[in-house]
Amino acid sequence: MANGRFVSYLRVSTDRQGRSGLGLEAQRAAVTDYLNGGAWSLVAEVVEIESGANADRPELARAMALCRAHRATLVVAKLDRLARDAHFLLGLDKAGIDFVACDMPSANRMTVGIMAVVAEEERRMISARTKAALAAAKARGQKLGGFRGRAGTAADTARAREARAGNADSHAEALSPIIARIDPAGTASLRTVAAALEAEGIPTPSGRGTWTPTAVARLRARLQPSST
Repeated sequence: MANGRFVSYLRVSTDRQGRSGLGLEAQRAAVTDYLNGGAWSLVAEVVEIESGANADRPELARAMALCRAHRATLVVAKLDRLARDAHFLLGLDKAGIDFVACDMPSANRMTVGIMAVVAEEERRMISARTKAALAAAKARGQKLGGFRGRAGTAADTARAREARAGNADSHAEALSPIIARIDPAGTASLRTVAAALEAEGIPTPSGRGTWTPTAVARLRARLQPSST
């Protein structure tokens, strides 16, 4: 049962999620459920639109300042909404900030510190696996860039289309183990998978923009033949 003062910190990775409320309502509901009952007061709710991999987050800094000013506890729906940086999480203790994650309210500081280190290492390994898979595809002769030859003929168009298809297939192959980890049963919605890829900082096939349900659908379609 929660007691005392709290500052709620909610974070989404993209501006689109922030405008649509995607993710925010679920986080807000988790915080509300955690605070239900007891003698507590919510000093403020702070919302940030920023990647968890980015350490420069002004709204989080504001939430921490409010915690210090009101001697309040920082409450987040899940640990990964706070940060994936182990040094940052462990630094909260030195800053005199108490925090609680609704998905693990009974975890002590040592447990959270260990989990933060594991999460940070997982993020590093995901990046390394993606780069290794793309390098292996390139070594096999698969083109990872678009065709830059002379345009204007049917043959040129066909070669360009083949190059783009090869690039997309190589990228899909590299992402296959990540998709299997995010959605092992293959039943998650396109929007859920897109949000997970975005939260982990996985680049899109074009290397630009953000993951969308349509992009995930195309990725699944390319991976489908290999799973049958």
